[in-house]
Amino acid sequence: MPVSDLYGNIKSDVYLRVCDRLVKYADADDSYVIKMIRECILANGSAHRLSPQQRGRMCHELFNRIRRLDVLQDLLEDDLVTEIMVNGPDEIFVERCGRLQSTGICFESKDRLMDIIGKIASDVNRTINLSSPILDARLADGSRVNAVLDPIAINGPSLTIRRFPSEPIDDVKLIAMGSVTAQVMEFLKKLVTAGYNILISGSTGSGKTTFLNVLSGYIPKDSRIVTIEDAAELKIMGIRNIVRLETRNATTGGCSEITIRDLIRTALRMRPDRIVVGEVRGEEAIDMLQAFNVGQDGSLSTIHANSAKDAISRLETMVMLSASIPMEALRRQIASGVDIIVHLGRLRDKSRHVLEIREVLPMSGADVETRLLYRFVEKETVNGRITGTLEKENDLENTDKLIRAGFEGIT
Repeated sequence: MPVSDLYGNIKSDVYLRVCDRLVKYADADDSYVIKMIRECILANGSAHRLSPQQRGRMCHELFNRIRRLDVLQDLLEDDLVTEIMVNGPDEIFVERCGRLQSTGICFESKDRLMDIIGKIASDVNRTINLSSPILDARLADGSRVNAVLDPIAINGPSLTIRRFPSEPIDDVKLIAMGSVTAQVMEFLKKLVTAGYNILISGSTGSGKTTFLNVLSGYIPKDSRIVTIEDAAELKIMGIRNIVRLETRNATTGGCSEITIRDLIRTALRMRPDRIVVGEVRGEEAIDMLQAFNVGQDGSLSTIHANSAKDAISRLETMVMLSASIPMEALRRQIASGVDIIVHLGRLRDKSRHVLEIREVLPMSGADVETRLLYRFVEKETVNGRITGTLEKENDLENTDKLIRAGFEGIT
């Protein structure tokens, strides 16, 4: 028998034996499960034909299958992997160091992939099935998860995991990576402290959530914060008076859906100093704007957009799709509620940068006007890496909040 077949047969036999034993020891800890796997491997009559290295690898693989996320576990433990993309049971890709590549690994069956997706959903008390085939969730380490079942996903169940660093990226790391300059971060720190409402825009994977987390760290420590997210990802450090809210899907057991819009309305009754919304992408935009306009100065959120100016258009479109508001009134809401737009993007070398910062000006005509404050300017490409800097274009016009916060003369 070929070694690969022998290995597979022994592995299948050991897996069944361990599962049978775990029926009696359902509360067994990880160390006991590892011990159980080793015992079952040695109990197999053909295990002596495997090398010690093969038996060790089998123990590792079986433990990941039983207690972790199977073939995905090693990818999740690779610090260089930032995204895992499962396109059906036979294709797994990763983004490593900004580059997409095939892993060459796969699930043993579609059913096994379905088991993993079901485990992820149940761990955060969510449901995914044929009647509700789309899942937004998170892992225990905060990684963002999206799953789509077939037949919606034509080539089989799809699973995408966006990983975040084990240690949150702070402003020092952003500056060291060249994503932003120290001068600009100091400027943004003053804006957050002074209570400017800031909207972070950018495309998928541009670093919006990471940047939102960094800016949230500048909120004064004596503030009361309410965070609102689809799947809890923010890690705001140093603030004790914080309430974290997360959406919920409707369940077959009769639990109703709780949307971001519901949570924003609830947050306004919690006496927050600041509201941090992970992302606006639908009808909740109108409630976010109302929050920005009823005294929650210093609130933060993110939005998908191609540019800072486009973020305004996106916001207008989302509100118009959910509420019948005259365009002039809507634009006045945006102009009075949003103070600053920070736009992020990925360059052709896959590096992430702050590309522009714009101030939203008071309404003076029919459209929402913005003022460019900083713009990223490319300098040169060195060894495939783009170098450049954020150059100041204009001073901040609306300095009222800065002055009230004690930052006189700072623009």
